[in-house]
Amino acid sequence: MKSITVLLLLSFCCLFSDALKCYVCSCTTTNDECNKSSQTCQAPLDTCMTTVDTFGKIKVIVKYCASARTCKGAASGASVDENGNGNQVTCCSSNLCNVNGATGVGTLLTLAVCCSHAVLSILWLL
Repeated sequence: MKSITVLLLLSFCCLFSDALKCYVCSCTTTNDECNKSSQTCQAPLDTCMTTVDTFGKIKVIVKYCASARTCKGAASGASVDENGNGNQVTCCSSNLCNVNGATGVGTLLTLAVCCSHAVLSILWLL
């Protein structure tokens, strides 16, 4: 009985050591700022998701843990027009794989873009 308890505890610890770690940020304008914080994803979130919204000279980066299904769905609906405006979504599933995002970006109207992105993200999850 004691050995079964020890094995269960060891397997429980292994589950947490294998958990995916992603960079996380909300509504930043630089990739460096976005990569200052990371998070261990909790099941069923098994994918690092990065979105880059571009509106003229304004870019907003958002990174977080997501499910593979959510990320793939968002990526399939993402698009950028001929002027470079739109939404890019990338998905990856290794530790801190979402290190890349966008280079320096403008800050004008970032708050409005962030608010619209937050609303769209909530609607996507519903």
